[in-house]
Amino acid sequence: MPDIKLGSLFDGIGVFPLAASRCGIRPVWASEIEKAPISITKRHFPDMAHLGDITKVDGGKIPPVHVITFGSPCQNLSLIGNRSGLAGAKSSLFYQAFR
Repeated sequence: MPDIKLGSLFDGIGVFPLAASRCGIRPVWASEIEKAPISITKRHFPDMAHLGDITKVDGGKIPPVHVITFGSPCQNLSLIGNRSGLAGAKSSLFYQAFR
């Protein structure tokens, strides 16, 4: 099997890297800002690089990967939230995945 590499944006506790690794895909890097989830992924994937805040990541300077996964914040899309949609402060981070 070829060496398929994964990058994970809005990584959280590393569910995408975990699922990918079980399918033979190698998690290479992740972007997350919350300390507790980062500590979990560092424990499970000690070789995976952590890029920090997605708004400060320069896509041209990170290692290339074959697959990029993301689950961007949805608070502004939720019925419980303020319903400002993708223009909302949190949910607008969706666009960072495509930048």
